[in-house]
Amino acid sequence: MDKMCTDALPLTMSSPEKQETICIFGTGDFGRSLGLKMLQSGYSVVFGSRNPRMSSLMTSGAEVLSYSEAAQRSDIIILAIHREHYDFLRELTEVLNGKILVDVSNNVKINQYPESNAEYLARLMPGAHVVKAFNTISAWALQSGALDASRQVFVCGNDSRAKQRVMDVVRNLGLTPLDQGSLLAAKEIENYPLQLFPMWRFPFYLSAALCIFFFFYCVIREVIYPYVYEKEDHTFRLAISILNRMCPITALTLLALVYLPGVIAAILQLYHGTKYRRFPSWLDHWMLCRKQLGLIALGFAFLHVLYTLVIPMRYYVRWRSRNITVIQVMTKKENPFSTSSAWLSDSYISLGILGFFLFVLLGITSLPSVSNMVTWREFRFVQSKLGYLTLILCTAHTLVYGGKRFLSPSVLRWCLPSAYILALIIPCTVLVVKFILILPCIDKTLMRIRQGWERNTDFSKSAVNGKSDI
Repeated sequence: MDKMCTDALPLTMSSPEKQETICIFGTGDFGRSLGLKMLQSGYSVVFGSRNPRMSSLMTSGAEVLSYSEAAQRSDIIILAIHREHYDFLRELTEVLNGKILVDVSNNVKINQYPESNAEYLARLMPGAHVVKAFNTISAWALQSGALDASRQVFVCGNDSRAKQRVMDVVRNLGLTPLDQGSLLAAKEIENYPLQLFPMWRFPFYLSAALCIFFFFYCVIREVIYPYVYEKEDHTFRLAISILNRMCPITALTLLALVYLPGVIAAILQLYHGTKYRRFPSWLDHWMLCRKQLGLIALGFAFLHVLYTLVIPMRYYVRWRSRNITVIQVMTKKENPFSTSSAWLSDSYISLGILGFFLFVLLGITSLPSVSNMVTWREFRFVQSKLGYLTLILCTAHTLVYGGKRFLSPSVLRWCLPSAYILALIIPCTVLVVKFILILPCIDKTLMRIRQGWERNTDFSKSAVNGKSDI
């Protein structure tokens, strides 16, 4: 009963003081959606079309005229047409002189043309004021309303007054304008909607590579090795057992890789003695992808929890438990209770629960809706201090899981150690190096460097002073 149609409500509470007319060239899906949004926001809308008579799909309240007639009705003209059809504008040069042309077009692929569509339009119509806007908002987003869609609209243009008027229109529609500067930024703005998970590619590829490596590593140890030496079919382990090893190992490795670039950056700053020297491009890109790496690691940790919860329901586990019970009854023997084994088991589970809890907390605080509510110091405390604590707990969880078998030669198969031992290499390396970096003598120097102190500058100053004294 509470659910109401979006079209029946205004999508914004703000409206222009005076009913202003906006002209839209193009009657496609985006043009119609944008026109409906403007009508609901209090604007008068007139459409320009090649065939004004074909107006059956248009929103009631909007006029459909020829391009020339529609352009004469407004100072702001939104071009909801493709770049390939801009040539007809040459016939409207006199009418469009001095008017604001808002280019909303996008291309099929990134860098499709040498210059952006907005720059091409500005060159085509030198007497008009071209502004790039609305190309990052889809027709679905305009129809869904401000609560269900992205609110950000990138705006750029060479004329500050024209750009300001367009930004005012954006605000009146209930959207958020972001000034990107002159038309030189138009190409980047046009490429933005065409990017497919730009910051997720490296994390996806890396996690996929780790999954494939650890999966086949476990297959060799737990499926192929028993078949070769014992002629036993352990292929059933592919469904749960091996996946339940691959997921936590990948999660722990990715979590360590979230904090490894920060450690490398600190070492480079100590080595160069300054914070003003640029990091290598691969390290910059790696540091920008840390959030994505952490979220993917959290996803693998969730899978590990789910796979672990279904272990008691597995046929193999129930079969093995019944057999052990029957053997104990027949032989009239029972396994003595081991306090050390109980400690290891409970510690292993407890460390896993605490580590997973902090892991989820890191994921929640990385969400924009949460991170915007905390200060920078609070965010840094959670992501850095609690992040390293999470890494410590998850690493300890893996160490305790190995227990007494950790360095036992009996776990080697074809000289290959257990997969969880491989998972400890990067996390332990990160923790050891981080422990060295927080030593007072090193941490003090690193803090001075990050506050602007430079080793070479101080050395050169002392050398100059020495020469002057001599």
